[in-house]
Amino acid sequence: MKRIILFMAIIAVLLTSCGQSKEFKKNKEKALVNDVGIASATTDTLSLPNQITITEEIKNNAPNNAKEPVNIDWDKKIIKTADIALQVKDYTSFNKNIHSKVKNYGAYIATEEQSQTDGGVQNSISIKVPVEQFENLLNSFSNDAVTVVERKISTQDVTAEVVDTKARIEAKKQVRNRYMDLLKQAKNMKEILEVQEEINGVQEAIESGAGRVTYLTHNAAYSTINLRYFQYSSSSNTIDNKPGFFAKFKEAFVQGATIVSDLLLFFTSIWPIIIVSVIAWFVYKKMKPKSTKV
Repeated sequence: MKRIILFMAIIAVLLTSCGQSKEFKKNKEKALVNDVGIASATTDTLSLPNQITITEEIKNNAPNNAKEPVNIDWDKKIIKTADIALQVKDYTSFNKNIHSKVKNYGAYIATEEQSQTDGGVQNSISIKVPVEQFENLLNSFSNDAVTVVERKISTQDVTAEVVDTKARIEAKKQVRNRYMDLLKQAKNMKEILEVQEEINGVQEAIESGAGRVTYLTHNAAYSTINLRYFQYSSSSNTIDNKPGFFAKFKEAFVQGATIVSDLLLFFTSIWPIIIVSVIAWFVYKKMKPKSTKV
């Protein structure tokens, strides 16, 4: 009798455990479906002009603490970039003036690289300037002592990407809350590890999206000016000057001397062939029969 009671108790425990496992798998599958559904529904709401509000489908699937609408900033996020090349008359004065202007406009120099050769000196700097001071700083570069060699300005509107990424972050947070509730229902180590793995994946996506939003927001708040300015030395030719007669004569003389030296080097490199050819010619002349006179 005791054996029968014990056997029935074991069967009851197994059935209960099996039922709990099936319920856990069902809740996990529901969380996975909600993950896809929330992401799709969030993307569909991007057409709203002023704010993004979680749709009814998301509200019904989300936990109680996540049923409030999510408002996302629709302010324009435009990344501006300028590439400027200037030829200056006084490099030292202009370089000092540029560093002073950067501070006055609330900007900062991200990178700087200066180089000097026999032909002149140049400096390449990357300036990060508040977007509202972008045009003012650009216009301050032009004066009588500066020649604009290159000026290119490009813009990139990243508003939609920022809004979309923020919406996806909020959706992922709701999914994470779902998995946290599911984690409390786990009955064994296997279920705990499975849910924790899903939570880690969602958390990684949230952090990645937050980093992208921070990067785009900073680039939109601070425009970039890639500035290159240079000055030719007095002995070098400028861009507009053509070489004169004496410069051409000197270049031609150098080219001629180069050709002669190349020929000498060539004949020097084949001296064995030359010696063998000379010896062969003398042998041939000596062995050649002399013609008899009639």
